[in-house]
Amino acid sequence: MFYLLVTIILSLFAAMVFLNVYFRVRVLKSYKVLVQNKVEFGTAHVFSRKKMAEEILPKYPHLQKEITAFADHLRNSIRMATVLIALITAFGAVFMYYKK
Repeated sequence: MFYLLVTIILSLFAAMVFLNVYFRVRVLKSYKVLVQNKVEFGTAHVFSRKKMAEEILPKYPHLQKEITAFADHLRNSIRMATVLIALITAFGAVFMYYKK
């Protein structure tokens, strides 16, 4: 049981590192295009699709694909990181209270 818990925790940690690198590459590609075209918007726009569609997308219709891709990648990255951190914490708590 001890080795199983350690393996699970290490696997989840490795998955978190991999996802961090993977999404960082994807986000930075989209971000580079947005910076080159001087697109500006706030965090409220990233987390609210409605606000993004009403205020930002009409200003930059030719970059709609890149803007939505950037916001989607950020949201997915945060969502997956939250789940992985919760799992690592849960298995860590089980591991901490596990008695041989």
